[in-house]
Amino acid sequence: MKANNQSADNKKTNSTAQSVCKLGFWTAIFVMLLAMAAMGIATTTAPARSGPYCQVMVKMGVLDSCITYPYTDVAEFVPAEYIWMYPASILSLLFIILVACIHYFADRKAFSQIALHFATLSAVMLFMNYFIQLAVMQPSLLKGELEGLSLFSQYNPHGIFIALEDTGYLTMGVAFLFVALSFEGHSRLKRVIKFVFGISSVLLICSLVVLASIYRSDLEYRYEVFSITACWITLIIAGPLISVFFKQTKRKWDTVA
Repeated sequence: MKANNQSADNKKTNSTAQSVCKLGFWTAIFVMLLAMAAMGIATTTAPARSGPYCQVMVKMGVLDSCITYPYTDVAEFVPAEYIWMYPASILSLLFIILVACIHYFADRKAFSQIALHFATLSAVMLFMNYFIQLAVMQPSLLKGELEGLSLFSQYNPHGIFIALEDTGYLTMGVAFLFVALSFEGHSRLKRVIKFVFGISSVLLICSLVVLASIYRSDLEYRYEVFSITACWITLIIAGPLISVFFKQTKRKWDTVA
């Protein structure tokens, strides 16, 4: 009876592991694709219309002028300059699933558990931030309901939108660090994954300290642009690597079956 129960438990564990591998594999693929979509759409449809990079865009002839306070005369840019937030918001949620799948097979589960918490924190801030822009800002701008919108505008370099993005992508960077620490072993694939996430996390954390020290109250878009670009590039690179990791892991569990 005991042997039968143990055999049933092993089959259940094996089935769960294979399911997690499949989920992790496809999540890693979709994370890569969504990061590519968000970056491609953002760079082609949402130029820097205010803040420190706007004058550069004007000099390059990309823009005619910059948007100034109260940053609410922007109805003409709806919905074109908000489209990138759709893949970005879904990406933030899929990142939780990806880290949860990594946690299931992590060598150091204490670190992967911490990574999962920071991934969740990041997703909550980013998803709420983008949802407010899509569900509140867009219709308000189109209907001319502009009172109190200045602080929430994505064009306000000192606004809530930028602050939440800074915090969201910073915490994603911290999650990257603990994902890197959760891998152990000497396989080349694991070393590359650790390197990609580790380097990205160091850059994301250190760049905030450096930029905040230099620009202080004039930080504006500087960290937001760097952090969002760094996170998306990291996920574009790491997506295929992690998908291979889950594929290899599934093969190991297939041999156990």
